[in-house]
Amino acid sequence: MTGPTTSAPGYREMPAPKALRDIVACLWIRAIDSEEDVRIVPDGCADVVWQRGRGVTIAGPDTDAKIVSCTRDDLLVGIRFLPGAGGAALGLPLDELRNLRVAAADVERAFVVDPDCEPPDVVERFISAAADREADPLVSEAARRIERFDVRTIARELWVSERQLRRRFNSAVGYGPRTLARVLRFHRFVEAVDGGRTDLAALALDSGYADQAHLTRETTRLAGLSPLALIRARTSNGRAARAAT
Repeated sequence: MTGPTTSAPGYREMPAPKALRDIVACLWIRAIDSEEDVRIVPDGCADVVWQRGRGVTIAGPDTDAKIVSCTRDDLLVGIRFLPGAGGAALGLPLDELRNLRVAAADVERAFVVDPDCEPPDVVERFISAAADREADPLVSEAARRIERFDVRTIARELWVSERQLRRRFNSAVGYGPRTLARVLRFHRFVEAVDGGRTDLAALALDSGYADQAHLTRETTRLAGLSPLALIRARTSNGRAARAAT
């Protein structure tokens, strides 16, 4: 394979095969050419990450930032599951992996790949392992609505109790509906920053925050940095992949 499966320095994504787009956000590769610390910020997703020479780790959904120390010549390949799809894809309640990094062999051996494989072979193995896995359709639909409606409204529209919706959310997403809504709103801000925007007041409103002060509080909680500091970090280091080890 070509494109994102090459090992040129940097971070690149490629779309999931059409058959997997209901559960997979993307596949990605990150090649390191110098020592650096990468700040991984919450995005509502779970990743399976292969690292050359070390093997495969599963990164559960985060509720705060994680700092990953990378060394020269590190090479990582990952498959990223959509919010609400990770639990079904990995075959366990995803709240058991919240904020954790665990060996794939301890969770789902189908994703175990030899540490000395080549990136194209890793991608093919991940695609094969994810085939025929299906997300919880109720949670997937609820996740699409969570930023526009409250839990009570969503539960009523989907004909389930609030308790059942929260339980299934925790299992499929890794945390509850309100937390996912916060993370998705923050991720929208991060995507805008990665797109080159720096106008904080406008970014706050466009991302769904009440005002710039609200953006500052949430960014500090979720990323461990102020919005301005986060912008500087991502501008200086390039787009930070969610390539946790």
